[in-house]
Amino acid sequence: MEPWICATCGVEHEPGATPPARCAICEDERQWVPAGGQRWTTASELRAAGHRQIVREEEPGLVGVGIEPAFGIGQRGLLVRHEAGNVLFDCVALVDEAGADAVAELGGIGAICFSHPHFFGAAVSWSERFGGVPVYVPEADRAWFPRRFGALRTWRDRLVLAPGLELVQVGGHFPGSAVLRWAEGAGGRGALLVGDTLQVVPDQGWLSVMWSYPNLIPLPPAVVEAVEQRVLALDFDRLYGGWWGRVVAQDAKAAVRRSLERYRARAGGPLPDLAPPTADG
Repeated sequence: MEPWICATCGVEHEPGATPPARCAICEDERQWVPAGGQRWTTASELRAAGHRQIVREEEPGLVGVGIEPAFGIGQRGLLVRHEAGNVLFDCVALVDEAGADAVAELGGIGAICFSHPHFFGAAVSWSERFGGVPVYVPEADRAWFPRRFGALRTWRDRLVLAPGLELVQVGGHFPGSAVLRWAEGAGGRGALLVGDTLQVVPDQGWLSVMWSYPNLIPLPPAVVEAVEQRVLALDFDRLYGGWWGRVVAQDAKAAVRRSLERYRARAGGPLPDLAPPTADG
């Protein structure tokens, strides 16, 4: 029997003759259950519907792993290539042979970790495809992981996965929300992989944070400040969000600072009186 996959969030659940009664991740106020009720699918059904793996380079040493057409909440994972073993940060719901073979040609996967529970995806299937590699979940978010799995490992605060690859728990969106600092990224200037622990927004060079993105529930300014302090203590110049194209290519640390300062100002004080631009700009 195949694992059941929630059709809304794309997180894999235990296999069985019938699907689970509920998806706890979607019933939480940070996600949603469709008006028509909980729906389930499987990897076989996704492949039959035309979904396939997309594996493409983001920069030297960093590869995006996604699904086309998009499924669930549409995220893509990031594979950091490292001589000590590649690390997959965030997962998608599907593992297909072509995608797994492409990842294998890049050196496979040595460990899997996440920004937060919405991006658990098919983590167990990805792990099993590569020999049962460890899957790291922060202690604070362990209860959200919906599958029994012997290679599951918990961590807290900080976890060095390999030289120059460090997971850091910053909180906010979830208590265990994390970022992965890749020291060799951005040509050695450092890159930060964030999923939507920080959300890269359409306005170029800006980010935001939320308790619930789909339901538009903000975080308190004090929590935003705590997230900011933990993130700005890290060295990085580039930042990768959780979707294709959501990247702050340079000066990302300054972008985090000004973005979260703006967030706190709007949340805690009067709104600015911004006039529309004039015809001559």
